[in-house]
Amino acid sequence: MITRHARSTLVYLFDLLAAVAAWVGGFLLRFNFEWPAHYAEKLLIVGAVLVGVHAIACRVAGLYRGLWVFASLPDLKRVMKAVGLSALALTVLVALDRGAPALPRSMIVLYPMLLMMIMGGGRAAWRMWKEYRLYGGLIGAGKPVVVVGAGTGGAMLVRELERSPDWQVVALVDDNRAKWGLELYGHPIAGGIDSLPEVLQEYRTKHVILAMPSAATDALKRATDSAVAAGAHVFTVPGIEDLMSGKVAINAMRPVDIEDLLGREPVQIDSAHVREMIGGKTVLITGAGGSIGSELCRQLARFAPARLVLMEASEFALYNIEQWFRVHKPETQIVPLAGDVKDAARLEEIFATWRPQLVFHAAAYKHVPLMEVGNAWQAVRNNVLGTLQVAAHAQRHGAERFVLISTDKAVNPTNVMGATKRLAEMACEALHSSGTARTQIEMVRFGNVLGSTGSVIPKFAEQIARGGPVTVTHPEINRYFMSIPEAAQLVLQAAAMGNGGEVFVLDMGEPVKIVDLARNMIRLSGYAEDEIRIEFSGLRPGEKLYEELLADAEETRETPHPKLRIARSRPVNGTFLEELEQWLAQPGPVADEEVRKGLKRWVPEYEPARH
Repeated sequence: MITRHARSTLVYLFDLLAAVAAWVGGFLLRFNFEWPAHYAEKLLIVGAVLVGVHAIACRVAGLYRGLWVFASLPDLKRVMKAVGLSALALTVLVALDRGAPALPRSMIVLYPMLLMMIMGGGRAAWRMWKEYRLYGGLIGAGKPVVVVGAGTGGAMLVRELERSPDWQVVALVDDNRAKWGLELYGHPIAGGIDSLPEVLQEYRTKHVILAMPSAATDALKRATDSAVAAGAHVFTVPGIEDLMSGKVAINAMRPVDIEDLLGREPVQIDSAHVREMIGGKTVLITGAGGSIGSELCRQLARFAPARLVLMEASEFALYNIEQWFRVHKPETQIVPLAGDVKDAARLEEIFATWRPQLVFHAAAYKHVPLMEVGNAWQAVRNNVLGTLQVAAHAQRHGAERFVLISTDKAVNPTNVMGATKRLAEMACEALHSSGTARTQIEMVRFGNVLGSTGSVIPKFAEQIARGGPVTVTHPEINRYFMSIPEAAQLVLQAAAMGNGGEVFVLDMGEPVKIVDLARNMIRLSGYAEDEIRIEFSGLRPGEKLYEELLADAEETRETPHPKLRIARSRPVNGTFLEELEQWLAQPGPVADEEVRKGLKRWVPEYEPARH
């Protein structure tokens, strides 16, 4: 095997020979390929000087740092620098030449031109030969694919795919009409996104890669819809933020998933403000192993807390989040604690031992149908009593902030779960207004999060994997959606900007019809709608057709953050807490209907759905 030193020496010799060839070749061109015998002595002497100068110029230009097999623009710039220095030396020699015959002035042009051609062409030829040896046998062997996007992302992707045995780029599409009919690295740009079905048919391929890492969601959705309608499998490249940060490569492709089509733009938060709130402090997260709780833990770890106290009732969920920190964030001090928010003694032990300065209360029963029948009183105890106890302990032990994770189902609730979450909000408002402690109590209300435990999306994915049918409760039912990381980040932003007593409402965007969500998931899985049917099963106990983020009597005011607003809700009376605690203290079990009657008394807007 040739060593690095030997390779550099060979390349160095090539460049010196290039100088000789360019010098002699220039004379031959100047004299129409007739040997100029009368210039023999001067040709030899000046040529020796130029070779010496060129040897120094090549070292000065740093020509031997790059690998020829990856020769690129930086290498070409180094070649130009070396050639320029050699040409400058020749210009000086021609200017100083007083002997006869005089050096032809045309050599000032011919010599550097030939030298550039030989040095640059040699490197390009070597790269082409090596790439052919490495990848030439793979050309045409991969799956044919159409790339959507002929910009920077598309160019980067095409270059990477040329070296892949798995893919063969056959064409590109781009909405920029100026690019139509042109080629990118030898591949035709065959039209716009709307022409994708025809391009797929023309090139007989069923694979599409979206190479638009910075494109708006509507462009991605249009391209995906066109490709899926033509029966193609659709992949996408990472986002521009991940590419620029170096977290992933352009060829780290993945199938397009439903999150890509829901139009959720990346959220920006005031990181400095959030870090000021969290940095160096002890933070307690209840429900730390759940969908929202675990993501909150991950997001909190970014802001250098002194420690995270992870409280979770599920042993398995607690183990999972504990292991995630051991692997991904070993520098973050965590305290994994098993415990139930209804257990006052355990709460007292945790607060007395660890003295959390910030408390994020994510523990809750959230599954609407499960809580509606046979579990109503348990929903009250967990969602209301548990919240009240955690918030009261936060006040008693002087925590700076307590943040309740609430839900859009608390708005004009028609089910037990939503009513209990609204009652928990009211209990927190009452605690804050009591004015007995410095703890700022805040609530953050948002809708469904993608991929959470019990979410419709994992359920649909499982049903599609089984071959269907996909069950939707009603053709008109819709829901708000946001990603789990987006929700967690906005919770932190709301906590940082709150002054206590506010109910923050997250901007959930436009509601999504669940039947459209199901159809998109079926198509993205590579099936036609007639291959996996959709069945309507009817609304479940406590389920609403439409979710709301504000109650009828509420209105909002703006905040400095565009995705956060504050709801103005009705105040609770002075005896509310005392009466609520008496109701919660009654021994169970309590029949579901009695629970609903009690909830109706506490939450007048609660209208139980008929089962």
